[in-house]
Amino acid sequence: MPALARATMGSVGSQRLQEPSVAGTPHRSMVMSFSFDSGQLEEAVTGAAQTPGSRARGIPIFTDSEEPVPDDRYHAIYFAMLLAGVGFLLPYNSFITDVDYLHHKYPGTSIVFDMSLTYILVALVAVLLNNALVERLSLHTRITAGYLLALGPLLFISVCDVWLQLFSRDQAYAINLAAVGTVAFGCTVQQSSFYGYTGMLPKRYTQGVMTGESTAGVMVSLSRILTKLLLPDERAGTLIFFLVSVGLELLCFLLHLLVRRSRFVLYHTARPRPSRPGCGAGYRIHHDVGTEDVHFVRAPRPNPVQRGSPKDSPAHEVTSSGGAYTRFDVPRPRIRRSWPSFRALLLHRYVVARVIWADMLSIAVTYFITLCLFPGLESEIRHCILGEWLPILIMAVFNLSDFVGKILAALPMDWRGTHLLACSCLRVVFIPLFILCVYPSGTPALRHPAWPCVLSLLMGISNGYFGSVPMILAAGKVSPRQRELAGNTMTVSYMTGLTLGSAVAYCTYSLTRGAPSSCLHTSTTNASAPASP
Repeated sequence: MPALARATMGSVGSQRLQEPSVAGTPHRSMVMSFSFDSGQLEEAVTGAAQTPGSRARGIPIFTDSEEPVPDDRYHAIYFAMLLAGVGFLLPYNSFITDVDYLHHKYPGTSIVFDMSLTYILVALVAVLLNNALVERLSLHTRITAGYLLALGPLLFISVCDVWLQLFSRDQAYAINLAAVGTVAFGCTVQQSSFYGYTGMLPKRYTQGVMTGESTAGVMVSLSRILTKLLLPDERAGTLIFFLVSVGLELLCFLLHLLVRRSRFVLYHTARPRPSRPGCGAGYRIHHDVGTEDVHFVRAPRPNPVQRGSPKDSPAHEVTSSGGAYTRFDVPRPRIRRSWPSFRALLLHRYVVARVIWADMLSIAVTYFITLCLFPGLESEIRHCILGEWLPILIMAVFNLSDFVGKILAALPMDWRGTHLLACSCLRVVFIPLFILCVYPSGTPALRHPAWPCVLSLLMGISNGYFGSVPMILAAGKVSPRQRELAGNTMTVSYMTGLTLGSAVAYCTYSLTRGAPSSCLHTSTTNASAPASP
């Protein structure tokens, strides 16, 4: 038939997608083909479900009207997602927040800068790899592997380095960087996977995960302050600090294993029902060249009844709303089961990126500016009276204000992508202001300790807000089937900003070296005019 010449069929892959409903035809052997346009699918499905006779008009409905939407009773799922955010940033925060121990053990080195750069470079590789494997490895396989890779190094450093001290100074330096790199790989796989995971849930759960990231910083900062205050022995305090982090990470992992099987999560992530006879787990990629539309449709295997029917029977022909015809009665020997082609993967990502490009740039710029200053430059700010307490307090202020900013991101506000990008770019003003807190070395222009604390407060709030809003909005701009990929793509932009910012941070490190600190001058200034800048 001439219409069959217009059919566009891609290779069969293994991505788990929600099974389309069988169209209401007399033969009930036809699977509806469909196409989507950005984020319009949800509205179309909702409207179709509410309109009488929608099934008779051939509108595919993907929700089961007989199954009620599960309720997040007592907000338990939200709390679990918040702890998930804690889980994939807590190990790294544990390494960099004990800055006093690091400065004491490795004096005169750039240990915090080295840890930051190591983490970011490995994390960038991990997020790119995770984005490439999003269709090939299951979501929970990636998350579980990430937790194990994060827990192992944290426990190893706690016991073998901090407690038993089995390594020399140079060996311990290298082993700590290797541990940070391993943690970076595991935690980034978790992070990227969780953003795709929560992209399939209602928007507030993405905000919950991002709030959990800041909660990790607050919890680690409070833990370090308490262990430093209550335990005068620095080594014992650091050991307890790391063991507390290990316990919290293990709690997050166990909670994830419980939540993944909840009715609420299974409902929203469209877990496939047990396979019926004649149905397969593959999909076909459909690309409409005219509209640059790409979508994936589950393709059932032909059952014996269909196999015996004539190939040219109208029961095997489907016309989609876009005018493309698709046949699903292909004999089994002609079906080639393989991974999606590289071109198909790139095309799918291009379609997603074209919709959310402003959000991608916004989150990249936000974290680029933050990583230029935190934790590297902030860890090098000194004061003769406060000593090593000042960088600990500055980091605590940043983590707490970042937490507040991510809570504010939950407030409903209609942001345009370009406006969000412009506001993210305005944060560049923090870079020269923080530089003045350490330069000239020894007698900085903004030498009073209130300056870095106030700047860290403002930078934390803006980082929490403008680092969360793009991630929350991006998932709502694409169709439900694209949300996991959109979350992973946003994480690629996020990690790109972190990588570039961490590289630029090394340039600011040179500003903290050169002239010795003039403690006498600083003390005199603070004593004579304590409230003046």
